[in-house]
Amino acid sequence: MNATRALGRYGEELAARRLSDTGLRVLARNWRCGRTGEIDIVARQGDTLVVCEVKTRREGVFEHPMAAVTPRKAERLRRLAACWLDRHGGPPGGGVRIDLVGVLLPRRGAPVLTHARGVA
Repeated sequence: MNATRALGRYGEELAARRLSDTGLRVLARNWRCGRTGEIDIVARQGDTLVVCEVKTRREGVFEHPMAAVTPRKAERLRRLAACWLDRHGGPPGGGVRIDLVGVLLPRRGAPVLTHARGVA
C-alpha cells in the first residue's frame, strides 16, 4: 500500500471512531457503487442516513481537508447516496445527510478532526 493510501486509511479509521464516539452507528466503510465511486463511511444517526466523506491531510501540505468538497465532488456524493438507497430499500424516515470529516495531521501532537454536517 502506498503512503497516500495508508494516510487515507488512517484518517478513515480515526473518522469512524469519532463518529461512533459521538453516537453514530457505522453501517459500512469503503462502500462501492460500480463506476460511480466509493462512500468512505455510511452511518446512521437515529433515523437519518449519513454519507460521510473523509479527507486527510498533513499540516502544511496542499489545501485544508475541509476545502476538499467541490461542487463536482458533492454531486458525486449525492449520486452515491442515491445508489445506496436504491440497493438498501429507499430513504429512512429521517432522510439523508452528507457530512465531511476533515483530518489534519500536525507535525507534532494529536490529529485534529473536524466534522461538518450537511455539506452537500
